[in-house]
Amino acid sequence: MGTVEGANQGANGSAVEKKPTVVFVLGGPGSGKGTQCAKIVENFGYTHLSAGDLLRAEIKSGSENGTMIQNMIQEGKIVPSEVTIKLLERAMQENGNDKFLIDGFPRNEENRAAFEKVTGIEPTFVLFFDCPEQEMEKRLLSRNQGRVDDNIETIRKRFRVFMESSLPVVNYYDAKGKVHKIDAAKPIEEVFETVKAIFSPKNEKVD
Repeated sequence: MGTVEGANQGANGSAVEKKPTVVFVLGGPGSGKGTQCAKIVENFGYTHLSAGDLLRAEIKSGSENGTMIQNMIQEGKIVPSEVTIKLLERAMQENGNDKFLIDGFPRNEENRAAFEKVTGIEPTFVLFFDCPEQEMEKRLLSRNQGRVDDNIETIRKRFRVFMESSLPVVNYYDAKGKVHKIDAAKPIEEVFETVKAIFSPKNEKVD
């Protein structure tokens, strides 16, 4: 793992000088991305960055940027790529680690292209948690996290958005041999066994 100094040398530029290792984590709502990311962090020393959490934190901060993000979300619009990328970039620079899981981003092809262009970083690989809609629906309705967006209509809408917007991203990286597709319908521990094999050094490269 890189030192804090090494990772931060480029912090005054727009991108970190030593390119960090980035893994995109994609999957529909309720596919278990957050649970698995926590286990990867614990076992493999990655830092977990959730695009959604960063946006929510920015809204909470009460900054002008945060107000703009909140208004866009309330209107059902997608936050501009540059806004989310700047938050991700800042989080990477401030963190000092050199291995990151980016969860829930890129959400669409435009996000993907903008991320690579702005940061100059291409993901080492992509984890795609593949889970049937019925299973995700069941999980989201049973988890009681007080999230107002977990009602059946919203869940189905979120799933449709994921299928339309995020699957092209998965397909793009799949064509480059960078996608690890994981059967996310299995129990948590079984899913993690598959994930663990991917992160073990012998498997760093996708066949």
